[in-house]
Amino acid sequence: MIRVLSALALLSIVVGVIWLLPSIWTLIVVEAILLRAVVEYSEIGVRTGVSFSRVTTATSAMATCAAFSLAPSQFPIVLMTAAVGIALVELAQRGRQSIFTSVSVAVFSLPYLAIPLGSMAALRSQAAPEVLLLLVATVVASDTSQYYGGRAIGKHPLAPVISPKKTIEGAFFGFVAGIVVMGILGHWWLPGVGLVLRLMLGAMVAGLGIAGDLFESNLKRGARLKDASSVIPGHGGVLDRLDGFLFAAPVYYAVVVLTR
Repeated sequence: MIRVLSALALLSIVVGVIWLLPSIWTLIVVEAILLRAVVEYSEIGVRTGVSFSRVTTATSAMATCAAFSLAPSQFPIVLMTAAVGIALVELAQRGRQSIFTSVSVAVFSLPYLAIPLGSMAALRSQAAPEVLLLLVATVVASDTSQYYGGRAIGKHPLAPVISPKKTIEGAFFGFVAGIVVMGILGHWWLPGVGLVLRLMLGAMVAGLGIAGDLFESNLKRGARLKDASSVIPGHGGVLDRLDGFLFAAPVYYAVVVLTR
């Protein structure tokens, strides 16, 4: 029950911000989510023996996210500056110690966290609210169908070493839900994309959502964590709720841009 109530509360806030408020509010909420995600990501790093400057990494990630949404022409410059800034700070803090691992893990937060969230904010600022909501609806429907479908009839593990509770049956339900939601709602919310491409996009978003979930699960397994944190009752951390979007959002954004 706590899981359901938390999900409904979060979904209501997300839909309200995207649908009812100006696009800048979506960016503000995304930046707040990104900040928390970087904190959880850094905690996973610490648990695996890799530490880096949270302040520098979070600042760099938030700047990258904002540039992707508000100033796409300046985004490459901001991204490179952010990566170099992280490297220089790590060098200054660690001196002669090896900085290869810390810099690699910190810089990875840019493509792993900042760009996906930036692409979601960009969908709201550069397109209609329903274009972003379609992505949210597809990922949520796929994730929910995986969870409940897997619990109902799941018998065959999808990736037993990484995530023992995920099943092939649950993944099948997730693919079907993603295809159906993208195919139907996309008729009104993504009219520039034909039916066949929408169905393919729905399958792609669902598949990338599953891949993102497994990737984050693998990060947590390496840190011997069940959840990234306990900030969301019944769901774990922000990363645990974001994982389905992190691989799917940039691809969805690219399709939207290319078909406009």
